[in-house]
Amino acid sequence: QLQLVESGGGLVQAGGSLRLSCAASGPTFSRYHMAWFRQAPGKEREFVAAIKWTDYNTYYTDSVKGRFTISRDNAKNTVYLQMNSLKPEDTAVYYCAADTKYYSVSRLAYDYWGQGTQVTVSS
Repeated sequence: QLQLVESGGGLVQAGGSLRLSCAASGPTFSRYHMAWFRQAPGKEREFVAAIKWTDYNTYYTDSVKGRFTISRDNAKNTVYLQMNSLKPEDTAVYYCAADTKYYSVSRLAYDYWGQGTQVTVSS
């Protein structure tokens, strides 16, 4: 059973940066595909970025390409989301997710979820 805990959220002005962290506890973190999703008030949870455990291949939703970077440190059992040039529309609760089998943009593919961390971008 993998447990995930996000941190690093907060309030930032438009154009600023934040780095989110997701610390995992449990066996074989290095063999989990990891992803970040976000959910704004009144909206569905949406995919942001993912990273494979096999070759560290990454994938991003179009709205964050060139601004966000997902990375992982298997020695620290942690996945990161570096967010630059933040916009008010990036405001949401950010969740990390994990799965051993699927590397997907669908939230249904992931078995393990953190509790989320709030990111608020002011204009």
